[in-house]
Amino acid sequence: MRILFVTLFILLGQFIMAQQDSLPPTKKADTLDLDPKEGLLLQSKDSIAKDKPKGNLKKPAKPTAKDSITIHDYRIISYNKDTTIVDTTLTIKKDYIYNYLRKDDFELMPFANMGQPYNRLGLNLSATPYYPRIGASAKHPGYFEKEDVNYYSVPTPMTELMFKTTMEQGQYLDALLTFNITKRFNASIAYNGFRSLGKYRYEEAQDGKFRFTFNYLTENGRYGIRGHIAAQEMESEESGGLLDRNQFEGDLPDFQDRAKIDLLYTNANNRILGKRYYFDQHYKLVNKKKDSLDTEPTSLSLGHEFSYETKIYDFGQSEQNDAFGTDPFLIPIEDQARLKTMYNKGSVEFFNKTLGRVSGNIALFNYNYFFNSILLTEEGIIQNKLDGNEVSIGGAYANTIGPLHLQGNLNYTVSGNLTGNNLDAIAAYRLNKNNKITGAIHISSRMPDFNYLLYQSDYRNFNWQNNSTFEKVQTQSIEFGLDSKLVGNIRAEYSAVDNYSYFASTATEEAIGLGQETAFVRPFQESSTINHLKVKYEKEVKWRKWALMSTVMYQNVTQENQVVNVPDLVTRNTLYYSSDVFKKAMYIQTGVTFKYFTSYNMDAYHPLLGEFYIQNNEEFGAYPLMDVFINARVKQTRIYLKAEHLNSIFSQPNYYSAPNYPYRDFVIRFGLVWNFFS
Repeated sequence: MRILFVTLFILLGQFIMAQQDSLPPTKKADTLDLDPKEGLLLQSKDSIAKDKPKGNLKKPAKPTAKDSITIHDYRIISYNKDTTIVDTTLTIKKDYIYNYLRKDDFELMPFANMGQPYNRLGLNLSATPYYPRIGASAKHPGYFEKEDVNYYSVPTPMTELMFKTTMEQGQYLDALLTFNITKRFNASIAYNGFRSLGKYRYEEAQDGKFRFTFNYLTENGRYGIRGHIAAQEMESEESGGLLDRNQFEGDLPDFQDRAKIDLLYTNANNRILGKRYYFDQHYKLVNKKKDSLDTEPTSLSLGHEFSYETKIYDFGQSEQNDAFGTDPFLIPIEDQARLKTMYNKGSVEFFNKTLGRVSGNIALFNYNYFFNSILLTEEGIIQNKLDGNEVSIGGAYANTIGPLHLQGNLNYTVSGNLTGNNLDAIAAYRLNKNNKITGAIHISSRMPDFNYLLYQSDYRNFNWQNNSTFEKVQTQSIEFGLDSKLVGNIRAEYSAVDNYSYFASTATEEAIGLGQETAFVRPFQESSTINHLKVKYEKEVKWRKWALMSTVMYQNVTQENQVVNVPDLVTRNTLYYSSDVFKKAMYIQTGVTFKYFTSYNMDAYHPLLGEFYIQNNEEFGAYPLMDVFINARVKQTRIYLKAEHLNSIFSQPNYYSAPNYPYRDFVIRFGLVWNFFS
């Protein structure tokens, strides 16, 4: 342990020295200085000189409003046009999102290797997209949908680098460069990629995800356009999990080296490949300003959104395996599902400070989901494609009236078979500066993903066509929330779902005993209504330099047949210490995170489909997961060192992410997030 701490401080020392070169040469009075605790630029010091100083200045140049640049000028713009500033602080929530997804994975259970699927611990039924997707949902957590791509507005070039070690023989890198070609034209180039061999013999995973974005606004503010190009490939080897669980659970020294454990097969892999072209433009017909200080004038604008995307899901296996069936059509197995979509939406929007922002739109969604050939079976003909057009109309409204904020979005399909309607409405009321209450409703109707409706495989058991028999999934949910600095944050959501779609195995006890449960997995729909209640509470308590961050989630499912499996209780608690060190040159946070969820019938993973399926034979969980971390920040650099799943050293191995798929063993991982401003 002493060696570990010595190594850490040596590395930190190197980063402290490296920080001297992370900023552009500037005037003395124009240095980019950050508060060591908050990571925000100090207004009194925080300006960046646009021109380098000429010669040696005995006195610092007096900053002016013209050349003053603060952190608030570096903006991130989401798909929904919400704007946030670049944040270089070090908080406990930054530790929660320092992972492969770069999102808080509280409601997820990761597999042993990086880039593998995440099993679900929580259910969020109101986040369903309007249109069905290709499927293989277990392979998509790290995929950048168009809603996940951000745009930027920066006065000078900015770079962000995220590095993290993986499980075995590999690294993870997420690199972003954003720059302003002109004052009103910003662009960014980003690449997210990794490779990780993993601890087990056949679980190597690797990604490569490229994004290019741009956004432009004319000087008079009448015309604006933004867009992106995304090219993504996510590939992993598939083993089917453990062949003999005793090798993992038993106290056998030979199998402490996980590479010696026998797996179901070592000749399969699957892949997601996607390309997308997207742009969104608007033109203001009316842009009436009262005076030069009127930053939000009454306006009437026309808008157009376009997206074209191709996506491929592959599953390949060099030899047949009984886990998927005994009599395939062809060997080697080469399954490939392809989806091409094109989306066009035209809109008219009116904005007024009093009336708010109201818009109407009409959209055309063209889709082509297809396989190579028509399949003739004993049960009938299985078509090779589903294609068509969806025409929908909709509207949106947003307004802020004093402490009350209202926002809503409505879509209704007038032509097409995939979708029906969608309504999202949110109301937020700020009681005072420390307390806010929110309420939301969600109503939607749409067909399940395409792989539920049509699928073809070289394995005989995985060929079906359900587009004429499956019904639209009907979802209604209502949510209430309280954000309070004193009490904490509380969210309560109640959902009711009809025609819930899921995968399950019809294997007999004999087939399960022979290890063929996965050979009989098919899609189903539940005829009865499923009711789901979720209550989530989050609160941080601070005392001097100590803090306790706690998150608790309770869930309850009412159903006639057990087709939705989630734990009743999930909790995560982090006790940590924060302080300035090295004469305030560094800010550190160190502590321990404890995560626990009650036992439940954890979903099983199906590598051929890239989906999770329902199983009600075994319960997993009721096992603690403990991580110990030391995080530090030196100016714009955040440094992370974590000992993951530390308690596995002292306990018997019985921890799983899915049946036959163990969770990761104890591992120490290191990384950083580094911002450059120039």
